[in-house]
Amino acid sequence: MSVDPAPRRAVAPVPAARRARHGRGAPPWVLMYHSVTEVPRVTGTTGTARATRATRATEDPYRITVSPGRLDRQLRWLREHGLRGVGVGELLRARAAGRDAGLVGLTFDDGYADFLTGALPLLRRHDCTATVFVLPGRPGGDNAWDPLGPRKPLLTEAGIRAVADAGMEVGSHGLLHRDLTTADDAALEQESAASRRLLAELTGRAPDGFCYPYGAVDVRAVAAVRAAGYGYACALDPGPLTGRHALPRVHIDAADTCWRLHLKRALHPLRRRALPLEETTTPAATPGGIR
Repeated sequence: MSVDPAPRRAVAPVPAARRARHGRGAPPWVLMYHSVTEVPRVTGTTGTARATRATRATEDPYRITVSPGRLDRQLRWLREHGLRGVGVGELLRARAAGRDAGLVGLTFDDGYADFLTGALPLLRRHDCTATVFVLPGRPGGDNAWDPLGPRKPLLTEAGIRAVADAGMEVGSHGLLHRDLTTADDAALEQESAASRRLLAELTGRAPDGFCYPYGAVDVRAVAAVRAAGYGYACALDPGPLTGRHALPRVHIDAADTCWRLHLKRALHPLRRRALPLEETTTPAATPGGIR
């Protein structure tokens, strides 16, 4: 298996001027993964790259799949550059204590069953942890919300408990993966508060983290998630809503070589808004019993 070339120089820290611009702290670097399994490849001597891209567009239209080999190289690149992947809750607690240097948030959305076989062994190999955002209303189901497919099995209830028992942070991705910005009041409560209650019953611990389905977020959704008791929530690019309950992330897919990962890290402070200063010093809730 070939290894993508990676820069060997140390990763430059984010300049202090960027961290403090307009009295705000630089956004934490949080990577957004989904499914970890083999990605279809095309072999041949003519038009290979184009054919591969076309096949991936057909087999992985939403760009949610990263192969175990790619993830292994990405995690190795992080470690070689003095970085370590952790769950978002741990990252935020370390950030509040001023001990987040070298930490990167790792998140896996949707709670695909392949996390246990494709991602977990690699996270352990590289001494990393992660937050897995699951759907307690669809245990053992599939990603029926993706009209183009392909269908991917989700974690069962036993699988969700296995993720927690492995030392990973389990967060809520809603109950059924509905867009909170278009949900009525009843659906909004189900996706935020009810999903939290179900995960508390399932794992013995109420999740501190929430992840907005589709990355879709508005003021009403943020208020509902905060009222449900979550200490933080992840989005994608929440713009002016950026804060502890709308954290920006970076999408990672099969095309992200180590060099692209390096560029995404360098550009992250420029592409995402910084957190309000007061939210960089308030720790996330400490994991505990059911709340």
